[in-house]
Parts: sequence; C-alpha cells; structure tokens
Amino acid sequence: MIFQDTINRRSNFKNIWFNIALLALFSVIFYWMDLRGTSFAKILISLDDIPLFYSIDRIFLSVAAGLIFYLNARILDLMPLKIQMFAVWIELALVFLLFFYSFDLKLSFILKKLPYLITQGVFTTVYISVISVFIAFCLALAGAISKLSSNGFASGIANFYTSFFRGLPLLMQLYLLYMGLPQLGFVIDAIPAGIIALSLCYGAYMTEIFRAGILSINKGQWEAARAMALTPYQIMRHIILPQSMPVIIPPTGNMFIAMLKDSSLVSILGVWELMYLARTEGHTEFRHFEMLVTVALIYWMLSIILEIIQGRIEKYFHKSR
Repeated sequence: MIFQDTINRRSNFKNIWFNIALLALFSVIFYWMDLRGTSFAKILISLDDIPLFYSIDRIFLSVAAGLIFYLNARILDLMPLKIQMFAVWIELALVFLLFFYSFDLKLSFILKKLPYLITQGVFTTVYISVISVFIAFCLALAGAISKLSSNGFASGIANFYTSFFRGLPLLMQLYLLYMGLPQLGFVIDAIPAGIIALSLCYGAYMTEIFRAGILSINKGQWEAARAMALTPYQIMRHIILPQSMPVIIPPTGNMFIAMLKDSSLVSILGVWELMYLARTEGHTEFRHFEMLVTVALIYWMLSIILEIIQGRIEKYFHKSR
C-alpha cells in the first residue's frame, strides 16, 4: 500500500508461502554473496569445536544467514510501526559501522584529527553550501518566472541558462570560472569561484523545480487575483508561492543535500573544506582510509541534520496551506 493503513494492519507472515519465499530469498542472496572466508563464517566456527563446523560449506552459511535475517524480520513485524522503523534504522546503521570497523582503522588518529576536521572543514563546507543554496534559490525563482513569462528576451535567457549549466559537468564549470575568467582579466579567488559555480549549476536544476511548482497551481487563481487588481508581485508573493512551496520544498531540500556533498569538488581549487583536509591530513601519516571514513560519517551526519530541517519546513508549509 502507498499510504499507511492505520485501521487494520494485516501481517504477511500469516501466509506460510510468504514465510517460505522470504527465507528462500534471503538464502539465495547470501549464497550469491558467498560468505565463506567472512567474519560471519569465523564466528560460526568459533562457536563449537565439533569438526563438522570446520567444513562449513557455502549452502550451510547461506541458509544460516538467511534464517537469522528471517527471524529478525519476524520479530520486527511484531512491533508497532514507528518502533519498526527506528529498529531497522539502528540495525542498518550498526551494519555500516561494523563494516567500517572491519577495516582495522586507527581510532587514536581519527580522534586526534576530528576536532580540526569539524572546526575547519565542516565550517567551510557548510559556509560554502549555505551561501550557494541561497543564491541558487534566487536564481531559480527568477529563472522560473522568466521561463513562464511572455517576455521573449527573459524567457530566452532563462532557457539558455538552464540548458548550458545543466549540460556542463560541475567540475568543468569550476575550471572555467577559476582558470578561464583570468584569461579575460577577471581574477577570482577559490572560495568565490566555488560558490558561483555551485550556485549557477544548482540554480539551473532548481529552476525547473520552481517552474513545476508554480505550474501546479490552477491558472484560475492567477486570473482571479488579476481581476482583484493585484500586481504580479502581490500575486506571486501572497497567492502562488505559498501554495507551491509544498511542491517545491522536497526536491529543493534534496538539491541542498546534493550540493553539500558536491561542494567536495571545490577541494580541487585548494579550498580547505572536508575532502581537502581528509586528503592532506591522511597523507601526513599515510592514514588515508581513516580520514575518508571519518569524512564520510561527517557528511552523513550533516545530511541527517538537513533531512530533519527539511521535514520541519515541509510540515510548516503543509499546515499553512
């Protein structure tokens, strides 16, 4: 079901064929993954001294792992919906943390470098991303209005802008701004170049989001507002935008999260953001993987924070609608 059934929730586990199919599916997946030689196989071997366990084959491991996952799914099915979601989230997070732990990382090195990564790298990354998304927001709004206007000059500029900056890779745009503009006599620093490139690139994508949001409002509302002698600015400010925001906010939030991660490309210009510091700090003691894993977790935490903020903004606009 697309929507949650809060009246009568029927469990699929009451169907015996569903249980058999689920267990078989898990077993086939783990058989394809071939768990021999993994930590899971070593755990099973260490649990018993019977010689049989030292000759564990691929089928036994796949069935054992499939049974564990099947029992986990059965237990989760007995829980309320919100607790299910929370438990699954925690389980998957632990799986990824164990995956990182298996790399035999040097924790003392990570703890030594972590404060510097946060104070310097996170600050620079967030600083660049926030300014870029604000400029991109303004460009997207202006571009969407221009594309929908009856002014051929404004519409032509907006169409060329979205076509050009969506058609070029972000990395190429960074090079064009940072190394191309000095050829014309305009010297620009690394951070402004990164902000401009991110703003222009994501502004082009967000233009289509804003255009779709504005078009989702019935044309009759615009005509009724014109009949009340409201100016185009008043119509857009008080009628069109407030109603289109619930449509615009979710994909715009996704764009902001994507921009936060794409800001790592600015490191090629020598900006001291997260990825640049991860490379340079890891190079000092040849602990590259420790820094990459740490930065990956920091990006993940930042994305979670942005998801929470996005969710609250969505609720606000849905309530005011």
